[in-house]
Amino acid sequence: MPLSSSLSQYMVRRPQRLALLQHIAEQGSITRAAKSAGLSYKATWDAIDELNNLAQKPLVERSVGGRGGGGARLSVEGARILRLYQRLQALQAQVLEAAEQDSDLQLLSRLTLHTSARNQLLGSIQSITRQGINDVVRLTLAGGECIDAQITHDSTQRLALENGSEVMALIKAGWLELLAPEQTPETGYNSLQGQLQSILDAPDGPSEVRIALANGQTLCALAAPQRLAALGLTQGSAVQARFLPSQVLLGTVV
Repeated sequence: MPLSSSLSQYMVRRPQRLALLQHIAEQGSITRAAKSAGLSYKATWDAIDELNNLAQKPLVERSVGGRGGGGARLSVEGARILRLYQRLQALQAQVLEAAEQDSDLQLLSRLTLHTSARNQLLGSIQSITRQGINDVVRLTLAGGECIDAQITHDSTQRLALENGSEVMALIKAGWLELLAPEQTPETGYNSLQGQLQSILDAPDGPSEVRIALANGQTLCALAAPQRLAALGLTQGSAVQARFLPSQVLLGTVV
């Protein structure tokens, strides 16, 4: 399977997180890999989630609560990407030598966009349906799960979207609403089923909730502790996250 354009661009923009693959391969645990990479435990989890969400197949296989704070190892695909990353490092060294001045590198940095959206899911376009000035774009995520995004028709044209195009679906954590698994979402909503992986409580404000999807991707949501208690949601619980198609932003890599 060819390397996705989203992941290949990520390899150029975020080398420090891809280097984490090497640490995981060497250390075999989240805690030890985080210490070796000079990252916090939470930042390491964030990096692993982002890497797995951008790939067609999970790059890191993990088990929560193992020795050293949770076991982790590279999947076959992760080991392949690590080898590719190591080759990329050698090529980057050649590019840096070829840069004529520092401003060249600053320009390249400005031309690559970072986003504050916590959820960045790789998907491919299954269909585009015109609805007045808007289009409903149906995406197939890794594993075959589908979600809809509602964007303007102008945006569809500007991004040159068509069936089969690979895109990034961006969803802010605060836009996800948690429901019990047996609840039926209202018509017009997207719904993704998963398992509540962890809850990070905040001193004042909503808790940060991580949801592991069956396809290996991970969602991050915000929920008030009272909401979690009312739904009876704890770590390990089945849960669903719903969100409107208008709350899905689409991005492409050029």
